[in-house]
Amino acid sequence: CTHYLFIVVVAVNSTLLTINAGDYIFYTDWAWTSYVVFSISQTLMLVVGATYYLTFTGVPGTATYYALIMTVYTWIAKGAWFALGYPYDFIVTPVWLPSAMLIDLAYWATKKNKHSLILFGGVLCGMSLPLFNMVNLVTVADPLETAFKYPRPTLPPYMTPIEPQVGKFYNSPVALGAGAGAVLSVTFAALGCKLNTW
Repeated sequence: CTHYLFIVVVAVNSTLLTINAGDYIFYTDWAWTSYVVFSISQTLMLVVGATYYLTFTGVPGTATYYALIMTVYTWIAKGAWFALGYPYDFIVTPVWLPSAMLIDLAYWATKKNKHSLILFGGVLCGMSLPLFNMVNLVTVADPLETAFKYPRPTLPPYMTPIEPQVGKFYNSPVALGAGAGAVLSVTFAALGCKLNTW
């Protein structure tokens, strides 16, 4: 029971992180800083839950199933946002599924070797999710455009977000997110495996 409860808790928290990542006001105020931070946070939530679930069942494909759970939870939660007047097309595409498939592939290709799963699966997930997230952002409503189109009703006019000045450090947010994500995801993949040894 504890194992399945953990899976649900991690999936729900992943969903909450995604809702925050879809906060276009935050994107407007912090530009690519928020993109990097949320890409890394979503990567870590995905990799810890997916490796836990994957090593718990021992069946390749389970990581992708876990990502599907996260996606469905997010669609439900974003449906509530839609009812409140927020645009529904912002970060609802399943950006986790391709990265979770790479985790499954690493586990399957190395004949269920946990150490290879941690190293290869972690690196592949960490490097790929920021890329898929950027593709996602390119295909849906632009955060800055959305922020001006749907201003937050609780903000007074003088607090209307302005387009930020992007610093030189964030000229390549995908590379920054992928580099940091690749390193941190290995650690979180190891944590996901370790949680099965309680």
